[in-house]
Amino acid sequence: MKNVTKATMFVLKGFTDDPKLQVLFFILFLAIYLFTLLGNLGLIVLVVGDSRLHNPMYYFLSVLSSVDACFSSVITPNMLVNFMSKNKAISFHGCAAQMFLGVAFGTTECFLLAVMAYDRYVAIYNPLLYAVTMSPRVYVPLITASYVGGILHATLHTVATFSLSFCGSNEIRHFFCDIPPLLTISTSDTYINQLLLFYFVSSIEIITILIVLVSYGFILFTILKMRSAGGRRKVFSTCGSHLTGVMIYHGTILFMYLRPSSSYALEHDMIVSILYTIVIPMLNPIIYSLRNKDIKEAIRRNLRIDINIPYIIYPFPNNTGLFFLP
Repeated sequence: MKNVTKATMFVLKGFTDDPKLQVLFFILFLAIYLFTLLGNLGLIVLVVGDSRLHNPMYYFLSVLSSVDACFSSVITPNMLVNFMSKNKAISFHGCAAQMFLGVAFGTTECFLLAVMAYDRYVAIYNPLLYAVTMSPRVYVPLITASYVGGILHATLHTVATFSLSFCGSNEIRHFFCDIPPLLTISTSDTYINQLLLFYFVSSIEIITILIVLVSYGFILFTILKMRSAGGRRKVFSTCGSHLTGVMIYHGTILFMYLRPSSSYALEHDMIVSILYTIVIPMLNPIIYSLRNKDIKEAIRRNLRIDINIPYIIYPFPNNTGLFFLP
């Protein structure tokens, strides 16, 4: 028998060991992260602060923005620290927490995108009854169920992964603690973990993609019955942004997790991981804002009120007053 030491920490190898490239990557991903926080938190503030956006569609969008901001915050700050530090270690429990939160927010986003597709179907199929059909009794449980589903899925994989033995190399060939790279360095038999990963991820993908496809099937049928060209353009504009976000997000998830372990390639996996953990959270506010007339008008209204407030000074007898003319 020989002595083996169980890993108490892991080392995240990241992209490169070249100091010049690390500085370049630090600047690039710091800019992306700041833009992500600014875009998503700004969208949340806009929806909360503008009464004209107080409807389920924008509530779902603000929840999606909060998930994106949290998802990016789980991954990016630690990655930025590693770019500028020689010590790229992360504790065993820190790695488990990062994986749990990453899987939880990633899965929650899958469910939210499906819920948003159903919401669009309800709004377009029968707009007059939209406020009644999508009441707080409906959209609050849908949002709650999305979070609960994400937490349960994350709990399953976190417990299953960190119940394995890590007695060999503790170097993770990735920039964050994700399931596939952790399975590759485990000294235990990972067959059950790979089955869990495949069946649960594929089930979630099938269910959420079917909801999206069925919802947009009914939406397309409704569009074809419309006589107004303006109405069709408005529907396409509203739904096109959501479909773009769905295709990009689900495409990366399918490529990353629904493959045999023998086909994992370090460079390809990190590029795909960057897309769904860092780039997509940055793009979502752009995708959902640029083609949305209500959000653009809300931005104009708030900028005009908060910044461009002309005023005149009018003197009173024995007094001086300021009249603000919005």
